[in-house]
Amino acid sequence: MTTAEPNFSETADRQARRARLFTRINTADKWFQPLGLGWLTPVLRAAAGDNPAAQLKEVWRLLAVPLLAVCAFLLLWSTLAPRIQTSLGAVPGPAQVWHELGNLHADAQAKAAKQAKFETMVEKRNQKLIAAGKPDQVKSIAYTGAPSFYQQIGTSITTVFFGFLIASAVAVPLGIMAGLSPTANAALNPLIQIFKPVSPLAWLPIVTIVVSAVYATNDGFFAKSFLISAITVTLCSLWPTLINTALGVASIDRDLVNVSKVLKMNTWTKITKLVLPSALPLIFTGLRLSLGVGWMVLIAAEMLAQNPGLGKFVWDEFQNGSSSSLARIMVAVFTIGIIGFLLDRVMYALQSLFTFSNNR
Repeated sequence: MTTAEPNFSETADRQARRARLFTRINTADKWFQPLGLGWLTPVLRAAAGDNPAAQLKEVWRLLAVPLLAVCAFLLLWSTLAPRIQTSLGAVPGPAQVWHELGNLHADAQAKAAKQAKFETMVEKRNQKLIAAGKPDQVKSIAYTGAPSFYQQIGTSITTVFFGFLIASAVAVPLGIMAGLSPTANAALNPLIQIFKPVSPLAWLPIVTIVVSAVYATNDGFFAKSFLISAITVTLCSLWPTLINTALGVASIDRDLVNVSKVLKMNTWTKITKLVLPSALPLIFTGLRLSLGVGWMVLIAAEMLAQNPGLGKFVWDEFQNGSSSSLARIMVAVFTIGIIGFLLDRVMYALQSLFTFSNNR
């Protein structure tokens, strides 16, 4: 009687396929993490047979626990909200806020249809004038209707990125300079310590006065309110990037610096080939912090500068004082929070793409 010998070739093939599968899962995890979908990795590992019990515990921790926390918050909110009476009535619960979100969506669709109708009428008018041989009377008439909720969201995102990009363009070079030169660091440090804690509410009057004096025209490429909000964001958000860039550059391994001296690298080569790659993790950490600060600052700036974004939307609803105003303000609050989370995820995705940092 003979015993079947194990097929070592088949076993090796299975192990190789399993290893390739886990490699793909690990690769996918690098994208799941920035997107906030890290719980998918243990699900895939469990499906592939990698210690299902341990992977299910990870799914519980990464997915079930957060969902239960959200459900508990919604339950507590819906229970306590009707008991708090304000001048506008009871505090709206989740159902009322959701209903108001639907109203804002319907209002946005109606405003979009109204704008499209207006633009079509203007286009027909211009075509008739051209056909009648009066091209000199053709005019481009801007639509002046109230912006929708979605347009206000777009304005806020555009403003914060404009201010954030200016802040980054200023902060990164200054941070590199401070990190490379103790003299530059000594010169910049007092200014950083003085201006970093200044509130946007203090910057806003100064920015308003300066922009109004310098940007006197009302028909420029940017509206004054937009520039005021964006510059205020810049002044408040550049400090985290500047500080983290300087720290990252100053923390470069001294052996690498010595190698650059031995190779007689010029300043530009040293910065692009040595300094930036080594300091990128901390630079991106600063950029993430700056974008978060800028988004928080923007709402206050828009309220006071009357830039037609989410901040102005909140202020207008507060001033309106209707029965639906409080629910609309809460819709804006959740919108601001969700967009802030998404902006951070975008920056984390870029950080993961360009660096080897595992910071989240």
